[in-house]
Amino acid sequence: MKLSFFTMPIHPLDKPFVQSLKEDREAFLLADRLGYSEAYVGEHTTDQAEIITSSVAFLASLAYETKQIRLGTGTINMPNSHPARVAAEVAMLDHMLEGRFNFGISPGGLMSDAEVFGNLEKDRNAMFLECINMVLDIWAGKAPYDLEGEFWNISTANTEIPDIGQGAIMKPYQDPHPPIIGTAIAPFSKGVTAMAARGWQPISGNFLLPQWVATHWPNFVEGCLAGGFKPSYSDWRVAKNICVAKDQETARAYARDPGSPYVLYYSQLLTKMRRGKRLNLFKHDQNMPDDDVTLDYVLDRLVIHGDAESVADQILAVREETGPFKHLVYAGHDWTDVELGRQSMALCAEKVLPILQEATKSELDWQQQQEVA
Repeated sequence: MKLSFFTMPIHPLDKPFVQSLKEDREAFLLADRLGYSEAYVGEHTTDQAEIITSSVAFLASLAYETKQIRLGTGTINMPNSHPARVAAEVAMLDHMLEGRFNFGISPGGLMSDAEVFGNLEKDRNAMFLECINMVLDIWAGKAPYDLEGEFWNISTANTEIPDIGQGAIMKPYQDPHPPIIGTAIAPFSKGVTAMAARGWQPISGNFLLPQWVATHWPNFVEGCLAGGFKPSYSDWRVAKNICVAKDQETARAYARDPGSPYVLYYSQLLTKMRRGKRLNLFKHDQNMPDDDVTLDYVLDRLVIHGDAESVADQILAVREETGPFKHLVYAGHDWTDVELGRQSMALCAEKVLPILQEATKSELDWQQQQEVA
């Protein structure tokens, strides 16, 4: 069992940006010291609560301070970006990290970002595919390039000076490119199948009910087999909202009382999803009325809290419903209480993870199960 970190941090609107950004950076540095395998950060341009506007810039600030952890964009919103700029910036970051980098991508889900970049009414899924395909073509090809698409055209034919290196875009440190990771937030996501068929790996989102997370594994297997790849439970990342404290009462209060960062997170998310008509993500029954999707309903189902033993038991119970994933992703939240925020990450790594590793050490991977069958 691996443990990683993913955050699309939602901060109180009255909290100074400087303080929030410092605490967000410290969470990544702490994850590195605690031995977390990977750490991802989201990005949004038009949100005063989610204030990391560039995941590449944020991770670049950590490149020379982290030691062992793999850092990942979580995610670059491809329709809002020019493919040449993505190719160049990601390649540079991969070199800065000397290959400790995962390339997380998505179409982006914040509608105000789509509006500000002028693609609210466009086919953002088509833009996403064109953008990532052009990025990969840039890395696989050579200047002066000749890429023509529906949304972008890329060439340096008129200005290239090969003798001095002008007109060529840097290739990544990792050959042929960094691992590509996509976040899946829809039940029965066909995106998971498409990603897996290309050798990409999914993160099942932390705001998806376990019963819908369970629908991702069959699609991952289908895509892997179609693309000639071996499905492994270790390549299936599942994100969960986790609050660990030294005792049950402290954990419950920090996870559920007014002023809790978990309450803030889902208050914000519910408002966005309700406005965007995407409350189906939270429904155990797709026919239930939207009015029944209350804040308490969501918190009851999506926030795991307790002492280390209780949290480990709850995660193992989730695995009974989702399937035996072997890569748990701890979802980061605002450090409303810095001591409790740091303590939760530490207890998850130092107390919860060993329990999970002991409980799952004898499990067979999917490929081994097929051989036994």
